[in-house]
Amino acid sequence: MSDQDGARAASDHGAGDAAADGVEGSPRHRAAGGRAARIAARTAARGEHQAYVTRVLKPVEVLDEEGLATIEANADRILQEVGIEFRGDPFALETLRNAGATVNGERVRFPGGMCRSIIQASAPRTFIQHARNPERSVVIGDPYTVFAPNYGSPFVRDLDRGRRYGTIEDFRNFVKLAYLSPNLHHSGGTVCEPVDVPVNKRHLDMVYSHIRYSDKPFMGSVTHPDRARDTVELAKIAFSDRGPDFLDGNTVCLSLINANSPLVWDATMLGAARVYAESNQATLITPFILAGAMAPVTTAGVCAQTLAEALAGMAYVQLVRPGAPVVLGSFASSISMQSGAPTFGTPEPALVLYVMAALARRLGVPFRSGGNLSASKVADAQAAYESANTFQPTILAGVNFVLHAAGWLEGGLAIGYEKFILDADQCGMASVFMRGVDMSPNGQAVDAIIENGPGIHFLANSHTLANFETAFYRSDVADNNSFEQWQESGSLDAAQRANAIWKRMLRDYEAPPIDPAIDEALLDYIARRKASFPDSDV
Repeated sequence: MSDQDGARAASDHGAGDAAADGVEGSPRHRAAGGRAARIAARTAARGEHQAYVTRVLKPVEVLDEEGLATIEANADRILQEVGIEFRGDPFALETLRNAGATVNGERVRFPGGMCRSIIQASAPRTFIQHARNPERSVVIGDPYTVFAPNYGSPFVRDLDRGRRYGTIEDFRNFVKLAYLSPNLHHSGGTVCEPVDVPVNKRHLDMVYSHIRYSDKPFMGSVTHPDRARDTVELAKIAFSDRGPDFLDGNTVCLSLINANSPLVWDATMLGAARVYAESNQATLITPFILAGAMAPVTTAGVCAQTLAEALAGMAYVQLVRPGAPVVLGSFASSISMQSGAPTFGTPEPALVLYVMAALARRLGVPFRSGGNLSASKVADAQAAYESANTFQPTILAGVNFVLHAAGWLEGGLAIGYEKFILDADQCGMASVFMRGVDMSPNGQAVDAIIENGPGIHFLANSHTLANFETAFYRSDVADNNSFEQWQESGSLDAAQRANAIWKRMLRDYEAPPIDPAIDEALLDYIARRKASFPDSDV
């Protein structure tokens, strides 16, 4: 099973080798002027260290109290009458039995309200995920939103080299790009699969890359309980400068735990969830559902099943360690009823997202869903409108943690360098939108209107001059010049402009500082672990 919660696929050389040639240890090359310099100046003006978004806009809801209560009752009925299978994990079965569930073989049935009461007794409404750089720590829960990049793709794509298997160099590139992107608040997890590293050892390189090449919060490995333990041990080393027991009272790692829908939690996910919960680290408890294949075709049916699976998973985590942070996750998509292929940007999954966000608020836990999702193979018009149709509900529903916010292509099978840049720009626009209407005296601007008077433009108004640098969001990617200016600049489309941006970012990258003793300890741990067992592709 992969760390991916996109379409599963069995998954050359890496992306960015030429573009990022000499990146590590190289001096920063700043453009002396022109568009690149203007972009850099605007980025600095917008505030490069916005750790997360504090939403002002109220979330949109599509169901009333009666509708939400009906779905909650349906989820309880599923838990009571059908139950959830907890496969291959005797500890989980015994834990749930001791808590009052009925266990028959691997099937677990829950008395009405049992899961909800366990979760509400101890799961936090919000929690801090600490970053290596304290200024980049994030708050997960209401009224906050955190954007994280793509997760789990075996393939990568860029305009220069096309589609190919991801490598550890690609992985490092995307970690660096996320670090450099002011509108991505989180480093993510398996931003792509580095298939040039053995499956049973690549988690060590991935976690190290997040720690070394970024100082934003990161996600851990979940493909085996031992790999989750390695993540925790590496995190302990990374945060050792804050005391030997820092992790016991603080969350520094967030990890994706996917249900094996319909109505199954498997031993791999349960084992990883247990490791993280025992160490007080956070988990995204996320049913992955393709409606029509892994759940009913209806929105209400998908929501009831999603809630039932998530309630069972979150209750188990709280039984392992009361108070361990959990996030209710929902990844729901439709499928083509003609071919069976996943589809994205359609209205039905958007409705699921809105409903699940409201259900999470009623339960009292943070919510994860949405992103910039598309089935398109390249960063084209289909990618744009499908991503917009997923991202807008994400923003309006009030999602707290947004995985797949940048880079997703091909139903999750690929991450695109150009798509990453285009999506990150949209995250910036969404951040401004979510902060709502400025009703300060400056925002109301009545004095400016009085000062200006009728029939006079506002370009020379003192209020305009005082606010022109930050008045409107300015895209790093969009071209708003005249046709002649655009033509003189090479007649580049958005993907071509994004191509130049990610190359420049990697060329100019400088690693965040790290204590040399901590870095040495991380590398020593990784070397010892890799030497302790043979390579394997499972």
